[in-house]
Amino acid sequence: MPKPEFALNLFWRTFALLALLLAGGVLAWQQTFKVLEAEPRALQAAQQLAGLVNLSRVALEGSDAINRVTTLKSLARSNTVQVRVAEDSDHWQPYDINTFARRLVTELRQNLGQDTVVARSVNDDEGLWVRFSIGPDAYWLKTSAAPVSVSLSGKGWWLVIALIASVLGSAAITRLINQPLRALSEAAHRIREGEYDSRLDETTRTSEIRDVNTGFNRMARELAKVEEDRAVMLAGISHDLRTPLARLRLEAEMSVPDEQARQFMAQDIDQLDAIIHKFMDYARPNELRREPLELAAVVEREAQAFRWPDQIRIAVALPSGTKVWADETELARVLLNLFENARRYGHAPDVPALVEVTCTQNGPWVTLQVRDHGPGVPADMLARLTTPFFRGDAARTAANGAGLGLAIVEKSVLRLGGQLRIGNAVDGGLQTLIRLQRAN
Repeated sequence: MPKPEFALNLFWRTFALLALLLAGGVLAWQQTFKVLEAEPRALQAAQQLAGLVNLSRVALEGSDAINRVTTLKSLARSNTVQVRVAEDSDHWQPYDINTFARRLVTELRQNLGQDTVVARSVNDDEGLWVRFSIGPDAYWLKTSAAPVSVSLSGKGWWLVIALIASVLGSAAITRLINQPLRALSEAAHRIREGEYDSRLDETTRTSEIRDVNTGFNRMARELAKVEEDRAVMLAGISHDLRTPLARLRLEAEMSVPDEQARQFMAQDIDQLDAIIHKFMDYARPNELRREPLELAAVVEREAQAFRWPDQIRIAVALPSGTKVWADETELARVLLNLFENARRYGHAPDVPALVEVTCTQNGPWVTLQVRDHGPGVPADMLARLTTPFFRGDAARTAANGAGLGLAIVEKSVLRLGGQLRIGNAVDGGLQTLIRLQRAN
């Protein structure tokens, strides 16, 4: 299955969800406190404004025309409360722009009358304006230089600290949640690499994790026992088969008078011995020891054993100094099987196989390319080439093979921490790409 282009591991996904949840909770509480503060402040402000309006109304109603003008001039010069005559040409903006303002307007109209006008600016002069009437005349009362509102801007530091604490808490909680899962993932990876002695903590206090660890350890013990039994069985099979094969070879050389028949029998016995060797390579890999290896030196050494001009010709074009992290025996096994596969199937009839070995470097990776110029493989069979004992059409498979060569290649590349891709070259032939970690 193809991997998604963008994927998060469990830690970052859990961290993101927890951080969003806690940050959303902080913001929600901030808005809740703001709303809960708005209503009592609106009631208090409405009562104070209503008292000021009523006081101004009484003062103006009890004055004659001359004293009223004097009173208005005095109030217009005040820094706290200003009263001025409302003109028909005045333009104003309504005050009910948020929950607090709407609550304030409602309370004022209940106290002063439904015809009361509350504005946040009059003639582009911002403030808290209340218009009231005394007989046929109307007046504006201004109590502040800016509209009254509920704001937590002065406590912004508290919000920042709460958000930072939410992020740090999310990281700590996520780490605690994912720690046993990471340990399980690492243990499973070691099992895949053949380290069947990996064990997990069975004394943890979390019952679900304890049950999972117990089950994993039981599985690891069973796998170790199965692997040990299989190794013993294969060693016994190998010994029991090779002994009669050696006797058959000796008897054939001594009792068969026909030289050609004797050669054919010897070839069959050698083939059986090679197949047994393949079985052992696939079923019982050597212990892995990764170290920096000179790629060109290893490839050149393995290619030297296959340079039979009448069967295979190998052209190596690798830059010197390129090193990869690999086990020398495991990497040699990969190259041996690829060259053997090309020698048998990567050529036209009666023509030696031509193999080209090159490499490219991309960041921390080195991609080794082994390509022959044979007939290639049908597209519908490419995905099954690394299946143990799989045999395709006769172009690349024959009865003299065990069907394990490319399966061994894939298994060894995975044990080296690399990636394998097999496909047909554009201009013909089979192309194998091996991606290994760069060591320099």
